[in-house]
Amino acid sequence: MRELVKIDRVLGRQVEGAPYERLLVVDATSGQNVMNQARQFGASLDLTGLVLAKFDSTARAGTVVSVVRELSVPVRFLGVGESPEDLEEFSPDRYLDKILE
Repeated sequence: MRELVKIDRVLGRQVEGAPYERLLVVDATSGQNVMNQARQFGASLDLTGLVLAKFDSTARAGTVVSVVRELSVPVRFLGVGESPEDLEEFSPDRYLDKILE
């Protein structure tokens, strides 16, 4: 964590306003571990959003609702495949459809 904070600080000195985003990428299949990761990263850095990887699997990613509520961090992207093209903007409708399947 200290290294991430250091990188964040160096970026801020090199480029005004940087970093522009601080996204935490979490495995959507991790369950409650997502909350633990978000708390730890959020305590060290001001997160601007979450990226849910592996959302195309059987994961429901219900824990993310708790993360969003507790840390006030929005979900920005969903990873629905293995290539960069499979990273899509978060859609509440798609998320709810997946959870309610």
